[in-house]
Amino acid sequence: MKKRYNLMDLDCANCAAKMEEAIKKIDGVNTATVSFLTQKMTVDADDARFEEIMDEVVAVCKKVEPDCEIKR
Repeated sequence: MKKRYNLMDLDCANCAAKMEEAIKKIDGVNTATVSFLTQKMTVDADDARFEEIMDEVVAVCKKVEPDCEIKR
């Protein structure tokens, strides 16, 4: 399953790159992109565990950029 999310308060391109790399390491994630310019994130992950994986994605993103909010 592939879904796109809006991001709020993503402050820098470097943080976006760190978030993208961290998301790609989560078990079940096929691919992910985080764009600082568009403030959007796309996650392609295992259908059966998608919501569980997204909970992990949110946690990982909060570690990198505590102020960033993912609009689910």
